[in-house]
Amino acid sequence: MAADHPVTLAGIADERVDHRFKALPPDAEGLTVGDLAAERRNLFTGGFTTPVLALSAESVEHNLALLETYADRHGLAFAPHGKTSMAPQLFADQLERGAWGITAAVPHQARVYRAYGIQRIFLANEVVDAVALRWVARELDTDPDFRFVCYVDSVRGVELMDEALRAAGATRPVEVVVELGAGEGARTGARTDADCAAVADAVAAVSTLRLTGVAGYEGEVPDASPERVRDWLRRLVAVAADFDRTGRFAGAEEILISAGGSAWFDAVAEVFAEIPGLSLPVCKLLRSGAYVSHDDGHYLRITPFNRVPEEGTLQPAFRLWAQVVSRPSDGQAFLNAGKRDAAYDLDLPQAQVVRSARDGSVRAATGVTVTGLSDQHTWVRTEPGAELEVGDWVGMGLSHPCTSFDKWQLIPLVEADGTVTDYIRTFF
Repeated sequence: MAADHPVTLAGIADERVDHRFKALPPDAEGLTVGDLAAERRNLFTGGFTTPVLALSAESVEHNLALLETYADRHGLAFAPHGKTSMAPQLFADQLERGAWGITAAVPHQARVYRAYGIQRIFLANEVVDAVALRWVARELDTDPDFRFVCYVDSVRGVELMDEALRAAGATRPVEVVVELGAGEGARTGARTDADCAAVADAVAAVSTLRLTGVAGYEGEVPDASPERVRDWLRRLVAVAADFDRTGRFAGAEEILISAGGSAWFDAVAEVFAEIPGLSLPVCKLLRSGAYVSHDDGHYLRITPFNRVPEEGTLQPAFRLWAQVVSRPSDGQAFLNAGKRDAAYDLDLPQAQVVRSARDGSVRAATGVTVTGLSDQHTWVRTEPGAELEVGDWVGMGLSHPCTSFDKWQLIPLVEADGTVTDYIRTFF
């Protein structure tokens, strides 16, 4: 079920290109982003400086279509986690591809979403900040079409939310879902069925909140395996069924049951297909976010499509281009990208291709291995016979989209031949 209102992207194309944006052509200074995109410059010959992060237009389109098809095939609503990209242009693409809304982790992200017209926000955290709750109340009160849902996982959290919303004079109740924790030692969430029931009863006792469903994050299941994850998801469904049987969803228009990061959405699809008939329509809400760019490391290893290849394959969309600035010995080279430019929290970048500075030819980065990152340098080991010289461009695959997007405010969207068709604006 797609959102009813289009995302408002006004202003992004009108922003001026200047020194704030890494790697963009110096001779584009003063152009608008829209004007620069219309020039369709080439990433390699159009004046871009290194390092430069590129996002494959073809891979992004493929990934968007794949998850749309997957969610539709399995009867899932989809609220991809926006914290991955914080890019309203990609949110617009996701909503056009049938997404129910966009997931947030913190109130600031929700403010960005609202600035660009997102009408359904699922905030996967308990919100106890009185200032943030006052903002939520104002957004709900001034826009009857805006829908906001967030977690609750404690009686104290409910007390704080109620106190803040009453002080704000909220006229619409905030929809909440009880978060079920993934187990002892895991992250947030009520740990036991009794804890969940106590939180639900606390919600029922106040007028400022309305219980809409249950949710959680299966990626935090300790010692996760397909069996353990499915067991936890069935427990989540059982909590929802118990709440329904005991009348705890009184006043709700539907029951929202949500899970699904980027590692186990196949298990979510399997278990959610087993949800029994309840007294209200059920919204089965998946929240995977990393798929839009995928990666060449962590998510390449853990994607559920490795287990269900017949359902499709995601394509890594990021490539970081850096230039060889030093070749001090036969076995070593240094590139001009570093921790300020590349994700490194899960895996180091992987050298994939080399573009010759002499003739523009592209070859596999055979014998070229990234061994470390400094703030502004990539340490490279070269095997005997490896072709690499000062001035060459090295294209690297990255691991972990969330810490790739956040290092770049304006990312060229590039076609396979190097043509830059657009620039993706991020807001971190």
